[in-house]
Amino acid sequence: MDHPGTDPGSDARDALERLLLDGPRRYTRLQVAELSGIPAERTQRLWRALGFPDAADDDPVFTDADVEALGVLSTLIDSGFVDPSTEATIARAMGQSLSRLADWQTDMLADSLARAAGPGRRVVSPDDAVEAARALLPRLRQVHDYVWRRHLAANAGRLVTAGQGDRRELTVGFADLVGYTSRSRGMGGRELGAMVEDFESIAAEVIARHHGRVVKTVGDGVLFTADAPADAAAIGLALPDAWTSPERPLLRVGAAFGAVLTRLGDVYSPVVNLASRLTSIARPGTFLVDRELAHRIRDLQEYRVRPLRRVSVRGYDHLQPWLVRRRRADDAPDDSGYDEDSFDQE
Repeated sequence: MDHPGTDPGSDARDALERLLLDGPRRYTRLQVAELSGIPAERTQRLWRALGFPDAADDDPVFTDADVEALGVLSTLIDSGFVDPSTEATIARAMGQSLSRLADWQTDMLADSLARAAGPGRRVVSPDDAVEAARALLPRLRQVHDYVWRRHLAANAGRLVTAGQGDRRELTVGFADLVGYTSRSRGMGGRELGAMVEDFESIAAEVIARHHGRVVKTVGDGVLFTADAPADAAAIGLALPDAWTSPERPLLRVGAAFGAVLTRLGDVYSPVVNLASRLTSIARPGTFLVDRELAHRIRDLQEYRVRPLRRVSVRGYDHLQPWLVRRRRADDAPDDSGYDEDSFDQE
């Protein structure tokens, strides 16, 4: 029987923490700094970059695994693999990515336990939660390691290409759900979550099938890149087709080609802004590109490209969009690869 005022789940939470953190919390922030040989100010900066709140100087919240991890980081810095000036940036990128993954896996585990508990039971046994985590953790680690290695292998060419660095010529594209904000207001949480999950799943499948890469998703949109302009064109036209359904909001896509800085999994360049602006002016269900990308796909026989009227949007006074569509059998051949007729955006 629990004592009055005692949280019956506290023992289970402690057991879960010891399992996930490889041991009990036993060190303060200052003790971790001393044991790892890294200054306290620096460990605090890294802790914040990972996305965790500050711990009081006398609060023993750290474990042996924390000390070990800081020691490994120190070794990487000493070896020259990690630049001290970018360590916090790297920690922040890892923290943001893995925090989202942990949120998703926690929800997945909670749903699984609730189903196992049976209908009518709202509270899962703390012992069941601990045992489920103990069984799943090794498998999750194996899957994480496998996926991480496969992504490294997919980028192996960049590891052996001398002088390429982090600046590359890429196509950057956005796919955006039209009317997402107004539509989501009338949806329940479960319905909205299902729609977002469908969108992210379909977008990821289409982009991967055509050799692109999902950079990030933000609720109503996805940012992607493609090395080959032909792959970008295939993605831009396939996404609206794959998503279209009477129950779903329409999708529009925009893309631009140019020099891009790739850093910590993200992309930075005026090309990104240009792709975003093209997406914002695209009609639902259409695919717009900039002049650079239009010139690179103009000779592909399966596509037709035509210039639309210039428009003024934030950052661009006379933006020239180009409409891309699949070539139909009844299209008349032309010498330029372009259709010169105008297109009314209104």
